[in-house]
Amino acid sequence: MRYFALLLIVFLSACGSQTPAPVRTSGAGPTNVYQPRADFYRIPKQVQCVPYAREISGIPIRGDAHTWWPQSKAMGYQTGSQPRKGAVMVLSKTSRLKYGHLAVVKKIVNSRKIEVAHTNWGGNLKDRCVVYNAMPVIDVSKNNDWSKTRFWHYPSKSFGSIYPNEGFIYQR
Repeated sequence: MRYFALLLIVFLSACGSQTPAPVRTSGAGPTNVYQPRADFYRIPKQVQCVPYAREISGIPIRGDAHTWWPQSKAMGYQTGSQPRKGAVMVLSKTSRLKYGHLAVVKKIVNSRKIEVAHTNWGGNLKDRCVVYNAMPVIDVSKNNDWSKTRFWHYPSKSFGSIYPNEGFIYQR
């Protein structure tokens, strides 16, 4: 754990002088379009979502992201379908997410919108070398149970594809 924390500090300090990832702000458009704050930065090397989520949440589970859900129950962690600040969100293993994905809830905006911190998210290596501190995520499930989610996509200024969510692992 300490080794990863030191490694993360080295990565983050190496980024301190870099320009933050660009956010498109030009162009006319309707004023009612959702515009999240650009709270993210580039890092020199890809960091997987699992060690990042483990470090910032304090939940010491190991293994691929999709294994966190069954492991959390076996280890006695409370789990549920509603987000809480500090909880780890576990996205299901899919054809696009071959190992699943983890994100940590940073803020509850309302019953259908949260902000998460995560990394290693995107369609190419450049996009995956970004740490997101407050990426918006919305619940698009029929029953408001967070079983289907969409993450903000900065380049298109819209919410992206639907991803199935196992649920949330709550901190002790």
